[in-house]
Amino acid sequence: QVQLVESGGGSVQAGGSLTLSCKASGFRLDDGDMGWYRQAPGNECELVSTISPDGTTYYADSVKGRFTISQGKAQNTVYLQMTTLKPDDTAVYYCTAERLNVRFVVKRPGCNIWGQGTQVTVSS
Repeated sequence: QVQLVESGGGSVQAGGSLTLSCKASGFRLDDGDMGWYRQAPGNECELVSTISPDGTTYYADSVKGRFTISQGKAQNTVYLQMTTLKPDDTAVYYCTAERLNVRFVVKRPGCNIWGQGTQVTVSS
């Protein structure tokens, strides 16, 4: 069954770090781009980062230099390393995939079509 399962969210103080994981099943990472979106209450679903099968990456300006996306193809898992976290990073983070017919536009009305996501809370 095609599935993406996010994990690794939590509560941290500003300046701290977290690493999120997204394990894919039912397809391979080489099948297309993978990416992370996030959504805070009242906000649109915002594209955070993407990675292509050849390793090409994209980052939103708001996270560039602080977040790093990577992939472990043997584990069929995508990671998002987040450092120097800010309160504005507080959101539910969602993993999705081009293989699932998702086009990585920078903003979407909502992220909830992709399941529960994982909550990241950054306190000041």
